[in-house]
Amino acid sequence: MRLTSRGKFLLVVGVFVAPVVAAYLAYAGWRPSAHSNYGDLLNVTPLQQTAGQTPDGHAFDLGELRGKWVMVRVGPGHCDAACAWQLYLMRQTRIAQGKEQSRIERLWVLTDTAPPDTAVLAAHPGLHVWRPASPAFAAQFPAPQGSATAHIYLIDPLGNLMMRFPSHVDAKGMMKDLRLLLKASQIG
Repeated sequence: MRLTSRGKFLLVVGVFVAPVVAAYLAYAGWRPSAHSNYGDLLNVTPLQQTAGQTPDGHAFDLGELRGKWVMVRVGPGHCDAACAWQLYLMRQTRIAQGKEQSRIERLWVLTDTAPPDTAVLAAHPGLHVWRPASPAFAAQFPAPQGSATAHIYLIDPLGNLMMRFPSHVDAKGMMKDLRLLLKASQIG
């Protein structure tokens, strides 16, 4: 089949116009429906009242973790089986990020005056354990059933609470979300 000069012209115009039209459609709001986050995106809110201290009494402000993604566990100093599992998942998820793991920190926010178990701390080197100066700090972590201890949260490098993972968290889903955030993020 031979193309006429008009057909050749339309083919050349189509080759140059098609990418422009596709880019416009993508920019104007068309998104593939197959992609979704595993964790629940929260209204991005900067955390307030970030002063506190470590269990050994040293002053520590969460502002020192700025520039890093922070996985957070909120709960009492006594670490039950659910707490141990969350800390384990946070550690393993960070390690699974490979060379990007230095961009991630782990934080256990203590909600009571009980000291954390030394055996648990020994099993999680690099874990930041912190008790806020204000008891109202823990109220900033929303939970569907009202218990923030059932969830792992994520703070972005700017200090904003931005994601909550389900109470019975799937490690692969959490790793995938974190990997995508690290890939897309220009900060932290």
